[in-house]
Amino acid sequence: MNSLHLRMIFISFLILFTLACEEIVWDNPYDADTALDPSDWSPKNLQAQVLSDSQIKLTWTQENKLIEGFRIERQEEGGSWIQVAEVAADVIEYTDIGLSTASNYYDYRVFAFTTSNMSDYSNSAGAGTLVITDIDGNTYQTVGIGNQWWMAENLKVTHYRDGTSITNVTDNTAWSALTTEAYCIYNNNASNEIDTYGALYNWYAVDDNRNIAPDGWHIPTDDEWKELEMYLGMSQSEADDTGYRGTDEGGKLKETGTTHWNSPNTGATNETGFTALPGGYRYGNGNYYNMGSFGYFWSSTESSSYSAWSRTLYCSSSGVYRLYYNKQDGFSVRCVRD
Repeated sequence: MNSLHLRMIFISFLILFTLACEEIVWDNPYDADTALDPSDWSPKNLQAQVLSDSQIKLTWTQENKLIEGFRIERQEEGGSWIQVAEVAADVIEYTDIGLSTASNYYDYRVFAFTTSNMSDYSNSAGAGTLVITDIDGNTYQTVGIGNQWWMAENLKVTHYRDGTSITNVTDNTAWSALTTEAYCIYNNNASNEIDTYGALYNWYAVDDNRNIAPDGWHIPTDDEWKELEMYLGMSQSEADDTGYRGTDEGGKLKETGTTHWNSPNTGATNETGFTALPGGYRYGNGNYYNMGSFGYFWSSTESSSYSAWSRTLYCSSSGVYRLYYNKQDGFSVRCVRD
């Protein structure tokens, strides 16, 4: 082998050694010149929680790590979206402070960004700094979902809007004979249950023209329940069906964990902030059933002379059950804004 060949071999090895020692810089898959879909790295499960009449806390999830950070936008009712904050990539919560103590509702959304690109927006999450009050002085947190505003707690009022009492019936025989309005507390245990799970109302109380809902609010119709469900992902045909419908819509409404729901609390994310609870129900015979496993909620829509439409959530399902039940039954109530 002559010296020229040896020199060429040496140079080749030198080039390979140099390349092997160089740091390889990979493209950021989230930059604008890549084909990664912006929906693939958008923040998920945005939730809004009222901390006080001037503070709302936001939390979200995000698995991708090669981002620069997050930007948070807020929309006051009827207004435009504005950016209110920017946080680092390792921060997945933000508390919006100094909000108005008037009757204001706020929607929020979050997106991730790099130096040259941005993700799709997260789901929107809403909350109201106004805590509404019923005729008894009970207060309730509220939450915005789509174009609706819902109470985020079960109703616990014991008087109609005009101040007259809702009839409290504890006796099973008396309950089973009712064709007029009444309410009760699960197992008649007011001290332990009403603050958490609210009261149980028969449909005659729901339909009473003296109104059990706070001023400016009402019991949702069957169609208003469907609007909520379709915003969360159901099709019109699914919403119109009976029985368990949808895929994860019920999970988006249920409180997470097993503090109140029995295990496994399937699919519960509470990403809407609705915080549905398993308050059980009172059957037409007066007996109580299913606290911890089921939450039953009335609509204001009559199905027949003896029944009305309702919704049910279950600890072992992430769907939403739609069916009509006897008007004598005692169910939980959520109100929606007028």
